[in-house]
Amino acid sequence: MKNTICKSLLVCILVVVPYASLAHHSHGNYDVRNYTELEGMVVQVIWLNPHVWVHLDVDDGKGGTVRWALEGASINELSRKGWRKDSLRKGDNISARCHALRDGANGCLLGYITQEGGEERAFD
Repeated sequence: MKNTICKSLLVCILVVVPYASLAHHSHGNYDVRNYTELEGMVVQVIWLNPHVWVHLDVDDGKGGTVRWALEGASINELSRKGWRKDSLRKGDNISARCHALRDGANGCLLGYITQEGGEERAFD
């Protein structure tokens, strides 16, 4: 009986653990049905897991700038897409197509980035 219970428990662990590792937090705080387009200057790139962050200064149309925090994919995912830690640098001018926060705050879930003179590339 003990042997059967141990085997059953082992099978459960082998089945459940891989699925649990695929779990991810929700992006329900973003409007994922619509894209927001931003153009601005990179202020900071935070290259860390679970998500890379890009801070962007965007012209507010009134002579000032507004800082946006853009959430990208993981380091591993971006690396597989050809992005490197030094691909975006402070002072770079970029365009971003992203999903804005539902509450109207200056934050986005990144979808795509276009660097000066470049083509649009996925950053999610």
